[in-house]
Amino acid sequence: MWAARVTHLQAPRLPPQARAAKRKAAYRPNRNGAACTAAFECKQALVDLRRDNGASEIIRQRLQQLYSRRQLLESKLRIHYPQLRIPDSLFTEFDSHDFAAIGHRGYTRVTRELSALQHRLFDGTKFEKLIRYRCANLFYLVLPNELFRSSEIPLGWGVLIESDGALALARKPLWHDVAPEIGVRLLERIAAAGTRNLNRQFDIRLAQPERLRAG
Repeated sequence: MWAARVTHLQAPRLPPQARAAKRKAAYRPNRNGAACTAAFECKQALVDLRRDNGASEIIRQRLQQLYSRRQLLESKLRIHYPQLRIPDSLFTEFDSHDFAAIGHRGYTRVTRELSALQHRLFDGTKFEKLIRYRCANLFYLVLPNELFRSSEIPLGWGVLIESDGALALARKPLWHDVAPEIGVRLLERIAAAGTRNLNRQFDIRLAQPERLRAG
């Protein structure tokens, strides 16, 4: 399902106005009646990405150490626990794994500390809140390549790297279940925002309909 279900994401080229926008959202209906929604947070400058984190260089260094440790643990767990593989990609070597299922103490400790430090890094701002409030099924950061640092990406978020006006998937997001009415509300907001932009672009002004008078 979207980038969470496939390994390679073929993204369209972005017009300048889309690249300049800080936030985007998308809605895709499915044949079974359910829908898939995604939220995109676009960042073009490092100062914008770290605006609210207030973290020191020591925290970032520790984050990098923990991230490397987690990568090492995951590589070993893939070998010793092949049953943890989740067949969610086109190619088995890119499948996700449910490492939390075995309750590995070392992996749990690293993940917990990594999450706590990332919370401090981003100071519990919009990245965590969007996921906590279940605003969409999928969440992506859209970044230029020079801003991408794996250890500083919030847990649960995917990353789309912008290059020459196209997007490439650098990290898959986690899937979040949301109530159907949330998806409908998001679709309504997308339609309303699109209508406003279209009216502004073509200088369309809608006249208020006249009320019928009782004869």
